[in-house]
Amino acid sequence: MQKVSSFDEYVEKHPEWASTLSTLRGVLQSCGLVETIKWGIPTYTLDGKNVVGLAAFKHHAALWFIQGALLDDPEGKLINAQHGKTRAQRQWRFAADDKIDKALVKRYVKEAMANQHAGREVEKRKLNGAGTQLPDELSQAFSAQPDLAAAYAALSDSRQREYAEFIGDARRESTRNRRLQKIVPLILSGQGLNDRYR
Repeated sequence: MQKVSSFDEYVEKHPEWASTLSTLRGVLQSCGLVETIKWGIPTYTLDGKNVVGLAAFKHHAALWFIQGALLDDPEGKLINAQHGKTRAQRQWRFAADDKIDKALVKRYVKEAMANQHAGREVEKRKLNGAGTQLPDELSQAFSAQPDLAAAYAALSDSRQREYAEFIGDARRESTRNRRLQKIVPLILSGQGLNDRYR
């Protein structure tokens, strides 16, 4: 994935969505959010905290509300695009021929901003608690390599969760083992699985 450093560069990579992305960007900017690039997409922040991302896909463009699960959604616009993985984020998709209701988009964005001001967040899952299970392959690797276990313990909860889900989501044992070999050097170096995209 080639990195982009601005909204304009992002649009250049998704010219078929230029109009939709520009319209949505205008609404986000009119709300007073600060535009930045994170995870390779335009992301809009308030007081340094992520509020909403703007992305283009093959069949739709979308707003990603970082704490979207907290939003009232009487219009039924928001979906969880990654069931079982995403607890807080919600996506609002726009097809190429959709007429964007700017006032409605602004209402959702303003509510997300109010939640951010109030410090409201979806409660985070704790690794190895009621949330993500530590896969057997990772447990066995920790038993065999105490330095790996120590490096893993030093990672943030979110990085630990990324690694556990990366291994645990694979259906085949061969895939889980291949993924384990890939992540061991990353864990030992203190990196997160997705750091290169941040």
